[in-house]
Amino acid sequence: MYGYLLSGLLVAAVLFIVVSTARWKLHPFLALLLAAFGVGLLSGLPGPETVTAITDGFGGTLGSIGIVIAAGTIIGALLEKSGSTKVIAELVIRAVGKARSALAMSITGAIVSIPVFCDSGFVILSPLNRSLASESKQSLATFAVALSMGLYATHVFVPPTPGPIAAAGTLEADIGSVILLGLAVTIPVILVTYLFAKYIGRRIYIDPAETTPSAETADPSDTSPMKRPTATTALLPILIPMFLIALGSMATLPSAPLGEGWGSATIDFLGDPNTALIIGVFLAFRTLSSARRGPEVYGEWVGNGLKSAGTIILITGAGGAFGSVLRATEIGSFLGQFLAEWNIGIFLPFLIAAALKTAQGSSTVAIITTASIMLPLLPEAGLASGLAPALVTLAIGAGAMTVSHANDSYFWVVSQFSGMDVSQAYRLQTAGSAIAGVTGMMMVFLLSLFLI
Repeated sequence: MYGYLLSGLLVAAVLFIVVSTARWKLHPFLALLLAAFGVGLLSGLPGPETVTAITDGFGGTLGSIGIVIAAGTIIGALLEKSGSTKVIAELVIRAVGKARSALAMSITGAIVSIPVFCDSGFVILSPLNRSLASESKQSLATFAVALSMGLYATHVFVPPTPGPIAAAGTLEADIGSVILLGLAVTIPVILVTYLFAKYIGRRIYIDPAETTPSAETADPSDTSPMKRPTATTALLPILIPMFLIALGSMATLPSAPLGEGWGSATIDFLGDPNTALIIGVFLAFRTLSSARRGPEVYGEWVGNGLKSAGTIILITGAGGAFGSVLRATEIGSFLGQFLAEWNIGIFLPFLIAAALKTAQGSSTVAIITTASIMLPLLPEAGLASGLAPALVTLAIGAGAMTVSHANDSYFWVVSQFSGMDVSQAYRLQTAGSAIAGVTGMMMVFLLSLFLI
């Protein structure tokens, strides 16, 4: 009976987080901390032990992931300001061809959204999206959905985007494995949502020539004329950290495929996410000419990135505190045994994240909260070893796409910058995100059959 009471307490805590953030507009940082205090005290933990669990979980989470999130947001801010995102878009369009320009925009979105938040990426790429739709004489609906879902896919599946990297840190998943498996999940998501974009675009016509007030000021990176970086320079801050992290993950495998000794130790050092992302920051500085680098870039632009990072880091830390309190109770062992009997397995994190996402709107909050809930459940559910934590991270990401609707800021960014009315936005953005999330979860499930 005590186990069921604890489970009811967990459900009440999750409902509190959802209602307080969605209806009362309480900041997720406070909502998570209040939930942590509530679960600790009401479960019977003494006050000092509850506080210790909260502070240990908060500090431990930030110690493992704080620098990575900060560095990732700095890279995103620099790429946005330097015009690198447009350079990447033009490169992909040349490679794929204007005949498949909607697919090109989806791929572009997937690349850009690895370091840049998806809503910022949509704003930056919106003028190019509108231009290509006009040139190809297609509905802007096709291009809007393709770009939106491309951005969304890597936003929830591929580190160093803050959500998945925070979840990987919380679940102690190997970040290199999350990157590689996340890319494997992203590809079918992009293809399926591209086909949906082509289908729905033939049924809903939005004239790309009709300029919206938002579109007129859609590209904040063009505030002043500047020499744009080359394609190689624009891509390096994204590709080099990902390559180093993946290489570092290989170096630490028990079979030691990269050998042992100083070479392996060097790769292990460079492949540490903290090191790799700091290297990415300095590569991002190189996207600006030496004449443009100065106090504004090193101070103001970096500061803007850190402002975005600060909120995410604090929410991530609060999620770690909540998870630490759950681990200090018997909730994890009871629910793990209970869920094992129902054989929900890898679908559980998807369902929790989807419920949180649909209820309160933020994918990042849904990812971080679900990761903190899942951590104490992993051992009993048989998902605590090998590649299972990485797949749980991706299942959470799939849930965090399902679905984007009126309580999601990204829903309004996509609709306003694409000239959609609310009804059209539900048929395009909301339906597209549902298809993307379910497709991603099906891919995670198929991978789990072979990897767990």
